[in-house]
Amino acid sequence: MASSKQDVRISIAVAGLGRMGKRHVRTLLNRVSAAQVVAVCSAEPSELDWARNEYKDWGIQVYDSYEQMIQHSGLQAVWVSTSTDVHASQTIAAIEKGLNVLCEKPLSTDIEEAKRVVEIANQNPHLKVMAGFSRRFDASYRNAKAQITNDAIGEPFVIRSQTCDLIDDTGFFVRYAKKNGGMFVDCCIHDLDLSLYYFGDVIPKAVWAVGTIAHHPELKDLNDVDNGVGIVEYWGGKIAYFYCSRTQAHGHDVCTEVVGTKGKVMVNLVPRLDNVTVAQSIGISHKVQPEYWERFEDAFATEANEFIASIVNNTPVPLKLELGLMSLKIGWALQEALLTGERIRFNEKGEQLDGGRARL
Repeated sequence: MASSKQDVRISIAVAGLGRMGKRHVRTLLNRVSAAQVVAVCSAEPSELDWARNEYKDWGIQVYDSYEQMIQHSGLQAVWVSTSTDVHASQTIAAIEKGLNVLCEKPLSTDIEEAKRVVEIANQNPHLKVMAGFSRRFDASYRNAKAQITNDAIGEPFVIRSQTCDLIDDTGFFVRYAKKNGGMFVDCCIHDLDLSLYYFGDVIPKAVWAVGTIAHHPELKDLNDVDNGVGIVEYWGGKIAYFYCSRTQAHGHDVCTEVVGTKGKVMVNLVPRLDNVTVAQSIGISHKVQPEYWERFEDAFATEANEFIASIVNNTPVPLKLELGLMSLKIGWALQEALLTGERIRFNEKGEQLDGGRARL
């Protein structure tokens, strides 16, 4: 989606050059005409060497320090794509520097720190600050939202949503798990956000969670799991069921089902790489996307275009930053329920009644 003002380009930098950061740079270069990537940064020597070679013909400055990068002359925006444990501090630093920010989900591994990010952003309303819940920009999920809004299924009251990743034997996931906040804070956060997207303005009443370690025994020392199931009961009689996994054999398996009083809407219940089906003597089969990027590449491009357009046209960001607080609160409550085996309760104001880290 192009901006409405001609020949305006927003100078943007990307923080982090891991799997996400590299792809975000490519998206900005190739699919966001109103953006100009002027800088990137990483603390990893191998990523810095790669970037200096990869971006040498693009005029992109490569920094080994985030603090130095946000000092880049003429910089207007930052896409924070680093590890979750520094999302908040880097977002705050960018805001204090007068920069617009698109921050990957979740805002923080700590709910109080996330609240602080929102507070600082609200103190600077001239800046566009947004959390990256990319599934809200996916065409299929938006179509499902339109169906619900148009009363195609009546009043929605049950949501079943899952994020299941292809099994990782490289060690990346275990290294990443040390910084991401846990299964329900990281892997489940999009599904939690979708329940808020489709149910609307709902408040959690209680949460339960169980999990197991099927493939990555190293997670035991991190108090985490590689497969987890969580249930959220919302005030008003609505229920959400979530399944998250890091150990799927067949590929990236992400789907959502919304049940209403007159029907249901389903998104990607049978994942597919493309529209090709092969029929053989052993049966009929098709391939599945190997990871999230093949499934949501277009959503990330839409997200980036709409964020940049909000800067160019000085319009509200498509997603309010506050939206990330509720999903993070519920994610931490699920993580607490997983570790304690207890049901975590909330009052009708959304305040947690059972102690613990997720209290607001």
